[in-house]
Amino acid sequence: MSDTVVKVENVSKRYRIGVQEKSDTFAGQLKNVITYPVRNFRRIAQLKKFDNENDPSVFWALQDINFEVKQGEVLGIIGRNGAGKSTLLKVLSRITEPTTGSIKIKGRVSSLLEVGTGFHPELTGRDNVYMNGTILGMTKKEIDKKFDEIVDFSGVEQHIDTPVKFYSSGMKVRLGFSVAAHLEPEILIIDEVLAVGDFEFQKRCLGKMDSVAKSGRTVLFVSHNMSAVKSLCTKGIVLDKGKVALDGNTNNAIDYYLQSNQYDGYVGHYVNETVGESGFVSVALLDKDNAIRTEFGFDEPVALKIKVKVAELHLKAHLGFRVIDRNERIIFTSEIKLKDEINEAGVYQFEVKLPEKFLAPNKFKLTFAIHHPNVEVIEFLEECLSFEIVETGSDFHIYGGADYGCVIIDSNYILTR
Repeated sequence: MSDTVVKVENVSKRYRIGVQEKSDTFAGQLKNVITYPVRNFRRIAQLKKFDNENDPSVFWALQDINFEVKQGEVLGIIGRNGAGKSTLLKVLSRITEPTTGSIKIKGRVSSLLEVGTGFHPELTGRDNVYMNGTILGMTKKEIDKKFDEIVDFSGVEQHIDTPVKFYSSGMKVRLGFSVAAHLEPEILIIDEVLAVGDFEFQKRCLGKMDSVAKSGRTVLFVSHNMSAVKSLCTKGIVLDKGKVALDGNTNNAIDYYLQSNQYDGYVGHYVNETVGESGFVSVALLDKDNAIRTEFGFDEPVALKIKVKVAELHLKAHLGFRVIDRNERIIFTSEIKLKDEINEAGVYQFEVKLPEKFLAPNKFKLTFAIHHPNVEVIEFLEECLSFEIVETGSDFHIYGGADYGCVIIDSNYILTR
């Protein structure tokens, strides 16, 4: 393995899931209800048998996963919900065994996969710190040296001798992260710790993970926070439906994720096939490669392609659009006088580029209009397109998802004294 500390080869993981059986008739449904206990007992007895690969109750959470991580690397594992990220970390942490394939790990592993992972609820915080250290193979003397630092970082010193079952979820995750990061593991596995805790704690978590990586140790980090992934990770993999869709550098992984992770709730293209004498033929959201997108990184430009049909009597109209965020705030309005651009009837296409690092991370809707101001509305497309700006290429992650306002202005700061 040389300097490779994690090697995953052909790893797959399958589960058996519940499948609801339905019938079109009352008699058939009644039969299903009566026979269900027997069928369920048979399923339980055959949980580990997967003879029929077409069985709808068989679910592949991971399929043929291959990758390597070298010492000192910080691997970002990204993908939409249900892609297999958490299952992969559970397999790497030996919480569950893979169905096929092998995993080779060189070094001591510390994991934080869920709130309070590895804690015994009846033991105090102090007892759990020592128990976790012992599991990692540390001596009491080694844990003693780290104990004060762990407690100070976690901020639960007042409750360190209280049973963990009385801790809030935030207290559990703070102590859990502190234990995982401070007991000197060679490999640190973290799953979405930034989703819990206050802003200050999230900022400290990121700083600690950065210092762990710079000390030569290895970090595997799952997160939906693209800004944190871009800031911390030296390489990335994208999971999609249990498979590795991309394995490469962090920027390429994030770009791939953003381009492929287009949610059904967003609309990137509108076409009007029955446009009247004047109106919108089509409007679209485009990325830098002229591909239709609905999710953009903070450091990416957003382009609008607006195709309009203009009759002669509407040549003096205005063409414009408005950007509205998820809080129904109107961010800005932009428009042009058509007579300044065209002088005869026809079909025209306009492109408008919104600058990168301008719209703050948020969800947005677009409304378009062709109108004679204060006189006539020729066509009005209310909130016909929608998109999201995601945290990338910035330091927003240190604020833990706070409201940044509407836009980010690159102001010209001049030192005057």
